[in-house]
Amino acid sequence: MNKDTQQYNQAFLSDEKAICDILAEEIHTHLPEAENKIWHRHPVWFLDANPIVGYSKIKAGIRLMFWSGASFEEETLKPGTGKFKDASIVYTSADQIHLADLKRWINKSVKIQWDYKNIVKRKGRLERLK
Repeated sequence: MNKDTQQYNQAFLSDEKAICDILAEEIHTHLPEAENKIWHRHPVWFLDANPIVGYSKIKAGIRLMFWSGASFEEETLKPGTGKFKDASIVYTSADQIHLADLKRWINKSVKIQWDYKNIVKRKGRLERLK
């Protein structure tokens, strides 16, 4: 895991830090081939320069977002604005994280991908990669 991600997690209080630590460890475990870095001020994992999953602090808690999550057909993941294919879940405590769900979503994030890497080239139009 990227040391910047570890530093990001350490900036939080105990409950939020616990959530971030679990998310980072699980994502790192199940996406070992992914590049992890701080992107737009929060941790994101990339496959072939395409953003896959990340998390960030929002007012409601810690938001876990999958860039292609709206295509996962998972009730628990709430779609974003509809402009893109993202979906997310917000955690307020570590005991809300269901590891089996998280693993399934991470596996789907590898199998179901929209091409965010080239969205600027395509003038905002997304194409499905997988």
